[in-house]
Amino acid sequence: MNNNRTNGLAIVAALSVALLSGCEAPSLDSLLSSNSTQPTGNTATTGESTQANSAEPTQGSLRAKQASLAETITDVNGVPTVTNPTDLAVVVNKKRALPADYIPPDLVEPNVPFPFDEKVEKRLMRQEAARALEELFAAARQDGIELYAVSGYRSYKTQKSLYETYVQTQGAEHAAKYSAVPGKSEHQTGLAMDVSGADVKTRLEESFGDVPEGKWLAEHCAEYGFIIRYLKGKEDTTGYAYEPWHIRYVGKEMAQEITAQGITLEDYLSATATAQK
Repeated sequence: MNNNRTNGLAIVAALSVALLSGCEAPSLDSLLSSNSTQPTGNTATTGESTQANSAEPTQGSLRAKQASLAETITDVNGVPTVTNPTDLAVVVNKKRALPADYIPPDLVEPNVPFPFDEKVEKRLMRQEAARALEELFAAARQDGIELYAVSGYRSYKTQKSLYETYVQTQGAEHAAKYSAVPGKSEHQTGLAMDVSGADVKTRLEESFGDVPEGKWLAEHCAEYGFIIRYLKGKEDTTGYAYEPWHIRYVGKEMAQEITAQGITLEDYLSATATAQK
């Protein structure tokens, strides 16, 4: 990893803590209270969730029922915007934005270790993803692996502050490679979490993929419905550099299919469209 990337990530990590601890972002209590009318417990919130709680689908059935990328995008004031923000299969990237006012409807705080004490929004995930993260961390502990949740939900406002500061400190080209413009961050979906081990030297670094915690995560996360979202060698597809620490919840069946094939979420849904033709 070059020094510019290392320094850039260190700056953003520090800024993230500072911004999320201050008044730039909604407080944890306010976000949770705004979702207080949502059902408690591991309640299904999407079509995939309902399916997962009913009869076990046959191999390939989920893919056949998934909408293609082209079917889930529309133009909003010149911005390609997703039409399925609450879907577990929603694709948010540099070419596909969430609605600017989107806040996930069922944010909760997973009962997992965090490397900080502040009660801030990055502790949150959507309910189904949070319960799955708890199961993932519990399984890791049973295998002697210590994991920490570093950064989950990130609001549009917070991402805007982070991106603008990244541009100011690292330049627009560097920011475009390693950060998302507001509205195009997967963290805003509430389905993503950055994960680390106890060693701060590998936190939010590519080297995390080479340590036992990173290897365990890559090997087992699909069993609990997560994928490593930004794979090495898939930068042209995802738009982002390799991030072995960034996991994304999509549900068990989809995660296992994607991981078994070594493809991205974009690849998976593009293949869906091809199969349906």
